[in-house]
Amino acid sequence: MTTTTGPQPAAAQLLLTQKRIWIIFSALIAGMLLSSLDQTIVSTAMPTIVGKLGGVEHQAWITTAYLLATTIVMPIYGKFGDVLGRRNLFLVAIALFTLASVGCALATDFWGFVIFRAIQGLGGGGLMILSQAIIADIVPAKDRGKYMGPLGAIFGLSAVAGPLLGGFFVDHLTWEWAFYINIPIGLAAFAVAWFTLTLPNKKAEKRIDVLGVLLLSAATTCLIFFTDFGGKKDEGWDSPLTWAFGAGLVLCAAAFVMVERRAEDPIIPLSLFRNRIFINATAIGFTLGLGMFSAIAFVPTFLQMSSGTSAAESGLLMLPMMVGLMGTSIYSGIRISKTGKYKMFPILGAAFTMAAMLWMTTLTAATPIWVICLQLFVFGAGLGLIMQVIVLVVQNSVPADQIGTATSTNNYFREVGAAMGVAVFGAIFTNRLAESLTNAFTGAGASAAQASQSTRSLDPQALSQLPEQLRDAIVNAYAESLAPVFWYLIPFIAVALLLAITLKQIPLSDTAGMVARGEAVGGEEADRLEAERLQGLRRDKLGNAENTGAPEGTVPDGDPESLERDGELASQRS
Repeated sequence: MTTTTGPQPAAAQLLLTQKRIWIIFSALIAGMLLSSLDQTIVSTAMPTIVGKLGGVEHQAWITTAYLLATTIVMPIYGKFGDVLGRRNLFLVAIALFTLASVGCALATDFWGFVIFRAIQGLGGGGLMILSQAIIADIVPAKDRGKYMGPLGAIFGLSAVAGPLLGGFFVDHLTWEWAFYINIPIGLAAFAVAWFTLTLPNKKAEKRIDVLGVLLLSAATTCLIFFTDFGGKKDEGWDSPLTWAFGAGLVLCAAAFVMVERRAEDPIIPLSLFRNRIFINATAIGFTLGLGMFSAIAFVPTFLQMSSGTSAAESGLLMLPMMVGLMGTSIYSGIRISKTGKYKMFPILGAAFTMAAMLWMTTLTAATPIWVICLQLFVFGAGLGLIMQVIVLVVQNSVPADQIGTATSTNNYFREVGAAMGVAVFGAIFTNRLAESLTNAFTGAGASAAQASQSTRSLDPQALSQLPEQLRDAIVNAYAESLAPVFWYLIPFIAVALLLAITLKQIPLSDTAGMVARGEAVGGEEADRLEAERLQGLRRDKLGNAENTGAPEGTVPDGDPESLERDGELASQRS
């Protein structure tokens, strides 16, 4: 005997009611809190970490390793999310990040720490890409700006809590606590995502582009090592090893393009590069990454060592940058949702960022703290006007079934720029710094061997114990090594400004990605179907009560909350 229950396709789709959108969004916030809090804590603790583990001259590798791993996995998360669904991948990213945090805390040598930091990047890349793609899945582009506010608040919270926690751990406990703190946060984020991230899983209908993944990973690795080794004093651009990586980059990139042209479902479809808006926005991200991350990576070190502040104080000095970023990010998101216009914000953002970098070239050991705070505020305000707007532009310019791939590709090229910038400009900074520090120690009467050893193990605590004359020489060495590097970054921000001026503006979509792909129902239709579903559950409960002889007029477990829970479980099972 069969029973007809009415049309089924709509019931099998996810109903994107406003309540469900905010429930899913809570899972994204939990994951972003884990990642963003870690970054602000580690940036504050980095000088102490490299000093304790004996890696001052290699400190750029901490940032490079994380960025390299993040960059490699971004296209993988983006494409696999489009093909397989994003829920399980998001859970994997949280688990990887949390477990790698344990490894970082337990590391006993510098290079072991770098390895676990890279594994953290494998999870961090997923948290970043999947969060952005899921928002595009559930919220139309025309309304997406207002969701930037809560995300901006998360970065603001991290900006306040991260430096305070990082400074407290370094000054009063040990640097390992900068990673232990991720364990409870990671477990909480995993639990929230497990129960609230109700997204459909899929099965791959085409062959996964494994060869493309391998070639892209190899090309990215060769690129980072080419720039890193080329910028080092020991190897340099004349080293055969440097050019071996350069040759590997060319070969892997050429092979990747050939494979993608023939792949059934390429990891990065070459058709994206026929989209003028995508190319323009991605180029802005690339040039911005070159300059932005280089500045962010080494400013905390400058503040601690050149300004003579403690870890906690230097963390607090980064707050103006985060306040500026959060404020302009929220403002731009609200204005875009109201007006549907986005072009002016990348233009203003690039102009603000370039002005801040010009100002930062004047940094010296004698620069007042309040001036540094103003510089960082302007810098952050510029970044807030660009970062999330560019992602929105890219997502709005591609078909719904390529949202994850386009998002990850845009972020990939930005991270490639960031990794190149940190490697090259970090090498310029550290090479200048190592030479200046050696001169400072030898000038104080130390032998060459003693100067080399002292340079490797120098941290803020050790600096405070040195004689005043030597301490002043070291402070000047940090100031004179970092400030000129900003001159090298300004041309890239100028290019980003020109690209922003030529960015084409098109109307923002009024359909969420999952709705456009037929995986969900949104808007008023979702509200209507949700109400019908709850009424059906009430009828079923009432029928069950009558069949079991319950008193007339009673509905066991029939309150709206329990009915909604039943509906959620049924939706997940389907």
